[in-house]
Amino acid sequence: MSLLLDTAPATAEVVQSTIGFGTDNLYTDILIVVLIVVMLALLASALMVNRAMKSIIKITMPELAKEEKLKKAANKGWMKRSWNKIMGIRPISEEKDIVIDHEYDGIRELDNPIPIWFNFLFYGTIFFGLVYLFVYQVSGIGMNQDQEYEHEMVVAEKERQAYLTASASNVDESSVEFQPEMAADGKAIFTANCVACHGVSGEGGIGPNLTDKFWLHGGEIKDIFKTIKYGVPDKGMVPWEQTLSPAQIAQVASYIITLRDTHPANPKAPQGEEVIYGGGQAASGEKAADESKADQAETEKKQSNKLK
Repeated sequence: MSLLLDTAPATAEVVQSTIGFGTDNLYTDILIVVLIVVMLALLASALMVNRAMKSIIKITMPELAKEEKLKKAANKGWMKRSWNKIMGIRPISEEKDIVIDHEYDGIRELDNPIPIWFNFLFYGTIFFGLVYLFVYQVSGIGMNQDQEYEHEMVVAEKERQAYLTASASNVDESSVEFQPEMAADGKAIFTANCVACHGVSGEGGIGPNLTDKFWLHGGEIKDIFKTIKYGVPDKGMVPWEQTLSPAQIAQVASYIITLRDTHPANPKAPQGEEVIYGGGQAASGEKAADESKADQAETEKKQSNKLK
């Protein structure tokens, strides 16, 4: 019970500070509201006094009110005349001054001048054309069409590289694709991490030859990515997914694809299954040799039967 009594004042203070009572901010807000109300009241009073003064002037000084009214009408007429002049509009009373002398079948023409707005637009277009020609063709301040095309291509290439960099971080063994432009970066990574086992040119060493058509774990880009990522612990190859990012693994895989049929010096003997690139069909080298021998034996048998 005493605990509740001790915490009650603190709770009251928290509530009080939360809702704003008893704080300096509350007084400031009230003062601002009062000032706004007073200013609105003064503005309304000023409008009412202005309106009352106009009514008094109309009653006590009609001449002054009439003069003010004529002044407004003159200003309005001046604005209308200016607008008609800009638009090339002439009043009907002035038609006799612009009638052309000749007529045809009772029809007469008016010699209306070209409107000012049209002349402004026409000469403004000529001026714009001259400025444009000077800026983009003569002075070289602005880029011409060829330069703009080259600039846009450079920007597009940067955006493409940024997109490839961003998308490469999300690549895996099911979505990776061969990209020749990634091979250069892949070569640097291969040189730093893979040459100890696979040789400088991929000719093989402790690890298998990467330049021939024989593969232990598949020779397509997805197979290579998977092998690099998860490694082959039974063969002594460590998984690289903790060391290299998905983008870097994709770069190395693309570089390894470019090593196909490069025929380096002192290549390691073929290992694994032969991959027929393009068709996606893989067959073991030993099995292919057996099938070749069987075909040759069948051919010799047929020739022997013909001789008999």
